[in-house]
Amino acid sequence: MALATGTSRRPSTVATLWRSTVGKKAAMAISGAVLLLYLVLHMLGNLKVFFGPDDLNGYAGWLRTIGEPALHHGWFLWIVRVGLVAAVVVHGVAAYQLSRRDLAARPRKYAHPRPRASYATRTMRWGGVILALFVVWHILDLTTLTVNPHGEPGHPYQNVVAAFSTWYDGGVYCVAMLALGLHVRHGFWSAAQTLGLNNPRRDRVLKLTANVLAGVLTAGFLSVPIGVMTGVVR
Repeated sequence: MALATGTSRRPSTVATLWRSTVGKKAAMAISGAVLLLYLVLHMLGNLKVFFGPDDLNGYAGWLRTIGEPALHHGWFLWIVRVGLVAAVVVHGVAAYQLSRRDLAARPRKYAHPRPRASYATRTMRWGGVILALFVVWHILDLTTLTVNPHGEPGHPYQNVVAAFSTWYDGGVYCVAMLALGLHVRHGFWSAAQTLGLNNPRRDRVLKLTANVLAGVLTAGFLSVPIGVMTGVVR
């Protein structure tokens, strides 16, 4: 009997987990939690705009000094950006692949729509697309200053005021933040189910937390463009 000359490689545990539906849902939940933490911190930083240019510009400058002298100036922000990009890619790829599996499992549409699906559930897919497009716009607007009408490097307060002084920029931001609120509300609840945090006794608290968190984030982010457009921030 001939013996095999080569050794077959078994897929790693991570690869096996990623191929499974449970693994993809877990990846979505964990990457979503990372992005949610960033959103909370980002919103709190944005609110410094209401304390004037010195506060916001000083805060933006301080972010670039985190980790010094172990890290060079600005390196901390680049580390965060790389981590966020990785989380977004994992979240988006897992969402897309799970969506394809769901469609493949039921190739024919339901004869009757499922009434249990909430508005946020039905809009998760297009909401994710809106947010992805908005992130690109937001980077071009307030990071690279490519589309900012009066972008000035090193002056985030002035750049925010310049951006939201235009109706189209403020409008795009507001629509995206409403989509974000729906996405966070449904995503938080789905992540809790995926990670096994829910049970009959905790469901009410988790749903309330999802609603409050989505509401606070939406209101916090919307307050900045509304503050500029109403003249509170100038």
